[in-house]
Amino acid sequence: MAALKKSSRTPADATELRRRAVARLKGQQAKPPPPRTEADTRRLLHELQVHHLELEMQNAELREARDKVETLLETYTDLYDFAPVGYFSVDEEGLILEVNLVGAALLGIERSKLINRRLQGFVAPASRTTFLAFFKKIFASAGKQICEISFLNERGTPFWADLQAASASSLRDKRKWCRMAISDLTTLKQAEEVRRRLEDVTAANLELKQEVVQRQKAEVALKKSEAHYAHLFEQSRQMQEQLRHLSRQLLLTQEEERKRISRELHDEIVQTLVGINVHLASLTMKAPFNIKDLRKKIVRTQRLVEKSVTIVHRFARGLRPTVLDDLGLIPALQSFIKDFTKETKIRIHFAAFAGVEQLNSTQRTVLYRVAQSALANVHKHAHASDVKVSIHKLPDAIRLAIHDNGKSFDLERVLFAKRHKRLGLLGSRERVEMIGGKFGVESAPGQGTTISAEIPIDDDKSKRTPKTSRKTKLSE
Repeated sequence: MAALKKSSRTPADATELRRRAVARLKGQQAKPPPPRTEADTRRLLHELQVHHLELEMQNAELREARDKVETLLETYTDLYDFAPVGYFSVDEEGLILEVNLVGAALLGIERSKLINRRLQGFVAPASRTTFLAFFKKIFASAGKQICEISFLNERGTPFWADLQAASASSLRDKRKWCRMAISDLTTLKQAEEVRRRLEDVTAANLELKQEVVQRQKAEVALKKSEAHYAHLFEQSRQMQEQLRHLSRQLLLTQEEERKRISRELHDEIVQTLVGINVHLASLTMKAPFNIKDLRKKIVRTQRLVEKSVTIVHRFARGLRPTVLDDLGLIPALQSFIKDFTKETKIRIHFAAFAGVEQLNSTQRTVLYRVAQSALANVHKHAHASDVKVSIHKLPDAIRLAIHDNGKSFDLERVLFAKRHKRLGLLGSRERVEMIGGKFGVESAPGQGTTISAEIPIDDDKSKRTPKTSRKTKLSE
């Protein structure tokens, strides 16, 4: 812009030029002109007229060129002043030589007041080291230099700016200076900060969602665990309730059994023993009696004694049959089934695996009690007419099964009823599980009921056991 201003002619320049031309003309007129003819005069006049026209044409061209220069100058000034960035001309000491309106607006001060002020005075303290290094690099190397620093305007308001600069030179001025373009990056920085915060918020939300999902999974797992432990606790409570119920029922059953034994002892054995005592007392009397009467009294006394022995044997068999210990499980069950059939008139089919006798005394006793309890339940509740009792060999166990054709029952109600008054199935299950066996009950309408007990055995012993079986059909 300075070069264009210097190239334009002012009125003072035109006056000085005319003065110099007149002085040169006077110097030329000091010499005596050579003699001229009329033809020379006419030729000179023609040349003067042509030269005058040339001068007028040159003057018109100069005015047209001046108008174009002024138009370009106005266009350049508009482009320079109203560019989207701030343009600065700064010398090597940092003094501002020229600045456009946008640059002045960025620094918040009038353009005229910015001339000859140091640009580094508007740099924020935190960015001054960076600016000085950048400014030094501009004059030390060729090419465009770029950096980002923070400025403070005249009011002290900070803003981020992008600086692009390159060194320049002038033919008239030997000072080193540079052209610098400054762009306001505050909006871009704010957008980047917003984007960064948005990314941080998005990442935080993602982590939060993952945490929520993990906590939901943990909550579901916790609920499942709570439900599982609640189920286990409920099962434990039910088992404890069953054990307490079983203990109470055992005590009640023991007390009832004692009452029954006491009553039967009193009603049968005691009366029989009293009768025996009366007969023996009559024999000691000194009154005369004949041999025939004596024999009759002795016979009646023997019958009472036999009756007492029979009752005692029945009590003994009820408490624990001696045949179980003396002969084994199969003879004991045969004897019990025979007496049971006489008493109940229920047909029983019995088949047994002879190897069952290889079980120990406790195991045989458990099987005997299970069969005894099952048949007692058949008599009391099933109303069955036919029962099958079987003992057979499994690959690793011996299985006792009692199947009847009577009416079925609700297994859950019987096994888990809180006020069930019969020991039956609960007692049998406890006996079997106590020795490591498995107890099972199957009951369905129209199919009767099957009670089973499986006792684990040693394979080596079972191989040495004869595989014959005993089958007995006992009927009425």
